[in-house]
Amino acid sequence: MFTLRCTAKLRKRLATSEDTASSPPSTRLGDWYAHLLFTRPQLVLCVSERTLLPALIPARDGSLLVPRLREAVGQMLRAFGVAEAAVAAEEAAMMEAVIGKTLSRQVLGSLNDFVRMLDSYRGAGTLLEVSLRLAETPCGPLRMKSPREETIRAFALPT
Repeated sequence: MFTLRCTAKLRKRLATSEDTASSPPSTRLGDWYAHLLFTRPQLVLCVSERTLLPALIPARDGSLLVPRLREAVGQMLRAFGVAEAAVAAEEAAMMEAVIGKTLSRQVLGSLNDFVRMLDSYRGAGTLLEVSLRLAETPCGPLRMKSPREETIRAFALPT
């Protein structure tokens, strides 16, 4: 279980009540932050709170947001060479989510940096390919390591 911490624009679009008493995440990647992008087609950029791993998913049909995020994360972890058992465990832990408000300005700052970088990658491949490119970006909150490096490290550690 995890909390999908949505920006105000996305919460308004989803028109769901938010859970103010969310429990600690049971996923290795922690809670996720999500922001609605007014592109064509509209997209949602999600960022892991623990590793800043970015994942781009289609915005249409808000009820599919969590399943799409789970699928995108699984694809990215497989692309990084994470063991299949660990990928399956992360996907299973992401089966349940609650919607909440954003809490970390640091994660929001990184999310905004990724939004600005997206202009450079427009039309540069599939959503997965663009997400993988963004994941190579050094991030200040990660001591200038990339989300890819931090994600691989998170899955190399025992649970």
